[in-house]
Amino acid sequence: MKKSDYLPISLRVGGRPCLVVGGGTIAHRKVMALLAAGAEVTVVSPALTPELQQLAVEGGLVYQEANFCTDYLEGVFLVFAATNDKDVNRTVLEECQRRGILGAAVDSNWTEGDFISAAVLRQGDVVVSISTEGKDCKEAKRVKERLQQWLGEPE
Repeated sequence: MKKSDYLPISLRVGGRPCLVVGGGTIAHRKVMALLAAGAEVTVVSPALTPELQQLAVEGGLVYQEANFCTDYLEGVFLVFAATNDKDVNRTVLEECQRRGILGAAVDSNWTEGDFISAAVLRQGDVVVSISTEGKDCKEAKRVKERLQQWLGEPE
């Protein structure tokens, strides 16, 4: 009996080329998660948050100041479509699927993606992923915060 379309996994992205399409606040969160996991990150966007701009200046990521085009998908392992334009995000996902690239969107197109991001709590060597399988990301965040309170500060 099928209960879910999702398999909870930890995906190794260290050293792998990953693309974030978009340069806003949500894109920033995705970039930070990818960088924390050791990914080689490229961001494609006409504009960036100040924090992402600083990372680009410091060499923490590759920045392509442009609108998305399919050329940016060449050789990429994983993609986040994180623009404020649903049509662009849909196009990114469709092209990822055509090329066999793992893709996810941060808007209502998330149901068309290959994966969703869980809320993550790290304490030492323990990693807890909390997911509502896309149904309620605010609830996942609340559960994460309750777990943080319950576990206390890391040693």
